[in-house]
Amino acid sequence: MDFSIAWQKIVQMGRDFMSLLPNLLIGIVVFVGFIFVARGVQSLVERLVHNRGQSQSLKLLLSRLSYVAALILGILVTVTIMVPGFTPASLLSALGVGGVAIGFAFKDIFQNFLAGILLLITEPFKINDQIQYKDFEGTVETIQTRATTIKTYDGRRVVIPNAELFINAVTVNTAYEMRRLQYDIGIGYSDDIGEARKLIVAAIRSVNGVLADPAPEALVVDLAGSSVNIRARWWINPPRRADIMGAQDLVLEAIKNTLTAHGIDLPFPTQQILLHDQTEVTDGDRKSQREGWPAGKSEVPQSRAAAQQEHRAAAAAQRGAETPASQAAPAE
Repeated sequence: MDFSIAWQKIVQMGRDFMSLLPNLLIGIVVFVGFIFVARGVQSLVERLVHNRGQSQSLKLLLSRLSYVAALILGILVTVTIMVPGFTPASLLSALGVGGVAIGFAFKDIFQNFLAGILLLITEPFKINDQIQYKDFEGTVETIQTRATTIKTYDGRRVVIPNAELFINAVTVNTAYEMRRLQYDIGIGYSDDIGEARKLIVAAIRSVNGVLADPAPEALVVDLAGSSVNIRARWWINPPRRADIMGAQDLVLEAIKNTLTAHGIDLPFPTQQILLHDQTEVTDGDRKSQREGWPAGKSEVPQSRAAAQQEHRAAAAAQRGAETPASQAAPAE
């Protein structure tokens, strides 16, 4: 068999490789150099961001992006050196149609990625902040480029896409140092409102952790069906969930004990159900039937049974008076 053609191809491949070997060596050296450059750029970005006091998540994101960008640039330069016919323009033209398809396929991922970057830059909330989004409330654990994770108060983890947090309303409970709490207390209509308000404010001030400035308040907010509702308001610092629950527990206990000790009524809603039997003899007799209203001192209406009996007696008497004497029975 003649292997001359195969041998010629092998020799030609070897020559081509030897001709490309300098470019390969230079490309490897350039790529290694870009690795050190990428590390230097990453360190520089970390120092710049650190001096501006940005969040830890933003520092990590920017440092990684700078490192990856430097490496991508190094790869493009290395490939251009190793393959002289290759240019970044040819790569972009090759990815033109494919980039559109990739963009549609990974639209949600890119959207969450951009939203994550904007959240890290604008910082509407930070790590360890306590936020509420729809039905989820807890402490922010991490802010990643795709999603944000929060730890709920009952020890569960919730992963929320960054796009959701960026375009929807989010309540940041720890955005400020102080937070106001409130609770409605109902007192009786016969109680002194002014005295009750003074007692409520004094009870709130006696609790440790309640701020003196802004001062606690007690405001009348409703004249309800069974009580006069007074809204107690007070401020605490810090405004974290555990502090809120602890302060509310102590304040409500102090208010209840103080009002009870001073004879202030704390009524609760009551209802009266009347079962009315129209067949009983006392039906309609306010002196005998307990229907929730007083009989009064004046004459009260008769019961239906008594009225019907009088009506029948009067009708019988009238019929007897109208009977002719000739129809009367003969006397013996």
